[in-house]
Amino acid sequence: MRKITIFDTTLRDGEQSPGCSMHITEKLEIAMALERMRVDVIEAGFAVTSQGDFEAVSKIAAQVKESTVCSLARAVTKDIDMAYEALKQAQSPRIHTFLATSPIHMEYKLKMSPEKVLQTIGDMVRYAKTKISDIEFSAEDASRSERDFLVKAVATAIEAGATVINIPDTVGYATPMEMFDLITYLRNHVHGIENVTLSVHCHDDLGLAVANSLAAVRAGADQIECAVNGLGERAGNAALEEVVMGIQTRKDFYQCMTGIDTTRISTTSKLVYNTLGLPIPINKAIVGANAFAHEAGIHQHGVLANRKTYEIMTPQSIGLLQNQMVFGKHSGRHAIEKRLNEMGYELDKAELDDLMERFKQLADRKRSINDSDLEALVTKQTMYIENGYRLDRFTVNCGNYITSNAVVRLKDGEKLVEAVAIGDGPIDAAYKAIDMLIEAPPHILDDYSIFSVTEGNDALGEVIVRIKSGDKTVTGRGLSTDIIESSIIAYINGLNRLL
Repeated sequence: MRKITIFDTTLRDGEQSPGCSMHITEKLEIAMALERMRVDVIEAGFAVTSQGDFEAVSKIAAQVKESTVCSLARAVTKDIDMAYEALKQAQSPRIHTFLATSPIHMEYKLKMSPEKVLQTIGDMVRYAKTKISDIEFSAEDASRSERDFLVKAVATAIEAGATVINIPDTVGYATPMEMFDLITYLRNHVHGIENVTLSVHCHDDLGLAVANSLAAVRAGADQIECAVNGLGERAGNAALEEVVMGIQTRKDFYQCMTGIDTTRISTTSKLVYNTLGLPIPINKAIVGANAFAHEAGIHQHGVLANRKTYEIMTPQSIGLLQNQMVFGKHSGRHAIEKRLNEMGYELDKAELDDLMERFKQLADRKRSINDSDLEALVTKQTMYIENGYRLDRFTVNCGNYITSNAVVRLKDGEKLVEAVAIGDGPIDAAYKAIDMLIEAPPHILDDYSIFSVTEGNDALGEVIVRIKSGDKTVTGRGLSTDIIESSIIAYINGLNRLL
């Protein structure tokens, strides 16, 4: 059966979503999760855009062993050189270069003639080929390009040595039928296209990214570019979990398969949402809380009789466990490690030591700890920036007849710093005290949200803050059974990302 290559762009296109910037340690953790899920190609970033992106691509290239690691590059020598330098340590590197081919892009953005575009494609693919053997060329805005010219552009890239040809629906303009026809047309008219991997990259502006990607596969595309949870520019990309489970569930129709370990979909999806401080929409296909929920009586009756009456896939197929485990202060390390492994989490000794310490602290506050609590403790490890400020202790005084005030003490390495402030409520007072202690760039609190992670009066509460500083937006997360403590931790973590 034909195997479809899954090319994940969460760390590049996904990070271009407003407010979805990630720290280098977070990018590395997500890259390792993608590798464990057996993603074929990981687009680690756009190396030339910043020193941070270059370092992220370099570190991911050095760490990832099983997946191809890719860097995006415009069709200019400087970009290609930077991509090559960043990918030097990769076991399987790929340079992904692109140039627009639609009339509107060539005239208004590139200000280049069609002849110049073809020449640049040939020159830059050939140049990239002198650096790395695996070269992907993307014809940006391919779905709005004139077909005869697109054929010439693709043929030029193949003649210059491209190993992968990507056909993007850059602005999410195409329909599934149009995407099917476009891929069919290229396969019938481009000489040598049978010798390269034919790829698609679909955006979701009209809500058709997944449908367009699957239509392209039906027409003969070999690779789908997608992102976990559908993250990406504007309305996002095709969602990896939807594309993969679409193929998995309808192998009979698509007559193909992927190499993805689908049992890791749930944990990887949660990792990405938690890293970005985004709630999972309850009706999100595949990974939303309602994906396997049934409320209508007739549905419940059918599912109880036979789950296949209303479920076309099983919760276990994406890594959800049906049996719930409950832990307490007397639970042992081995039992907790075993449960985490069953849930799809692999921790080294140092990470497990840290988690067990926080597990004991939580067990002193909560009578029972369930899977959601354990998952929250695991993801909490990604909240902190190395060498950043940490909360040491705090005190707040508030009421409806006094002015709220807060005393906050932070750890700055080995040094302790403390401040007192008043404010419009305990959280505002605490945030003002923190602003006195952390010398961050000028910023404003753009958004503040509270979520209950687990159930009950002693539930873990998660606070997510968005902080804006100029054009940059960062996210901070905090987790505690005390919502004020969660709020303080979230704000500290957000400011650490601005430093």
